[in-house]
Amino acid sequence: MLDYVILGRNSVEEAVKAERNIDKLFIAKTAKGVKKLIENAKKTGIVIKYVDSSKLNQYGNNHQGIVAFTSPIQYVDVVDILNVAKSKEEPPFIILCDGIEDPHNLGALIRTAEAAGAHGIVIPKRRSASVTPIVEKTSAGAVNSLVVARVSNLVSCIEYLKKMGLWIYCADMDGQSWCETDLSGAVGLVVGSEGFGVGNLVKQKCDGVISLPMFGKINSLNASVAGGIIIYEILRQRNNMKSK
Repeated sequence: MLDYVILGRNSVEEAVKAERNIDKLFIAKTAKGVKKLIENAKKTGIVIKYVDSSKLNQYGNNHQGIVAFTSPIQYVDVVDILNVAKSKEEPPFIILCDGIEDPHNLGALIRTAEAAGAHGIVIPKRRSASVTPIVEKTSAGAVNSLVVARVSNLVSCIEYLKKMGLWIYCADMDGQSWCETDLSGAVGLVVGSEGFGVGNLVKQKCDGVISLPMFGKINSLNASVAGGIIIYEILRQRNNMKSK
């Protein structure tokens, strides 16, 4: 039995659709609304075991009656993300995470990036959350659709992407207004850590800094929330969306 688990209906459904190497599924005997999932799992030869819900609790409280035993996702190289964009004949759209350590924030960012049509996400090997079962659950299975690159040096990665024609922007408090920045071409967005934001060296390597207006007493937003707002501004500009 593989020791990496995926919890929750959406996450498991996406893993099955992506044909992940799933060893077996544990499904609670009382689980409802899983007929289609079971059919798809059987088509790919996945072993299914029906168990008491209490047995699933040892793997986490948010299992929703379904646990899959599989292997971790495979990280890719940054060039693979560029190739995804090339295959779609689209200018690259990449999210880079600078020290995001909360797996819930990383999962939420992956979910938003995938929904907005980003081609991939980059995370550092050090001082950063990796793709774990919690990240998979929070991303609602988006990690199966959005490739993730893991790099040793984020600054070097940014330099490489700039050579490949991308304009790199970071989200921070002291930048230009988010709606006054041209984000329509090949672009990379750096989202900083929860407590410290984007590192100084990373910021220096970026082509610009984007900020969000703050009118309340709180002067900052959660990393995944701030990232999500700007990600959708990038989507709006890339698709020439205008308000009616």
